[in-house]
Amino acid sequence: MNISGNNIKIFAGNSNKDLAENICTELGIEMGSSEVGKFSDGEISVNIGETVRGVDVFIIQPTCPPSNDNLMELLIMIDALKRASAGRINAVVPYYGYARQDRKAKARDPITSKLVADIITAAGADRVVSMDLHAAQLQGYFDIPVDHLLGGPILAEYFKKMVDKDTVIVSPDVGGVQRARNFASILDLPIAIIEKRRPKANVSEVMNVIGDIEGKNAIIVDDIIDTAGSMTKAAQVLQDFGAKKVYACCTHAVLSGPAIERIKDSVIEKLVVTDTIPLSEEKQIDQIDVVSVAPMFAKAIKRIYQNESVSTLFN
Repeated sequence: MNISGNNIKIFAGNSNKDLAENICTELGIEMGSSEVGKFSDGEISVNIGETVRGVDVFIIQPTCPPSNDNLMELLIMIDALKRASAGRINAVVPYYGYARQDRKAKARDPITSKLVADIITAAGADRVVSMDLHAAQLQGYFDIPVDHLLGGPILAEYFKKMVDKDTVIVSPDVGGVQRARNFASILDLPIAIIEKRRPKANVSEVMNVIGDIEGKNAIIVDDIIDTAGSMTKAAQVLQDFGAKKVYACCTHAVLSGPAIERIKDSVIEKLVVTDTIPLSEEKQIDQIDVVSVAPMFAKAIKRIYQNESVSTLFN
């Protein structure tokens, strides 16, 4: 997929260097020279090691934990490139941190995902490229173009050889039904939904399954797995309702706190995740398989650089 011409450069912060390197390999170009470190007082330092005047630059930097450090690295890199007279500055944020703070759930709540969108724009980004934003309407929080890539087709490809007519795609909640439906349409399979409700205050949540899963293999589809509590409970409910084997997949594997222990102790046969967030060594367990989003982002970057349609990637 080699890109011809010297008018494109790719830089990366520290949050996911491996993904950035893989994207560069897919594109057949070298990573741009930059150093992102810290001064002795903890402030972030950025040094861009080559000219970028008039160049289309892409900064690969998911804002995964430590979210604040990674976000500041992104902002300072954008500022450095802006002041160096880069042509177009494209912030490639495979995982957009703070996405779940997208509305006022109660009085006096902040809408932090909007705040972060404003800060990225104010820093000087001309475009944002992300994948599976927690809610599609987050695209509207930006006053600059957003290219929203989908992780579902990449995860579905993993399962293509495993599924048969006795497989059901499951949404872990009512809010994820559209995601499950899109995933199921790729594999031509039916869907089921886990309905969660609390009968009254201080009474534990009751889970019900809408759809036929008895005697079938189930694949739970979600966008983010954080502490894995909801996912592992959903898997247990599916088994209780008669599912044979339970698999799970998600685009963004945050996997914080007790997540790994919960997955190890769960009925989930295999959890499939992408590499939008790097997995530290202690999170690399046999139960988890990783598929790469590098080819998808490389194709998107090439199309953006060449002013071609990105949406046709999903047609």
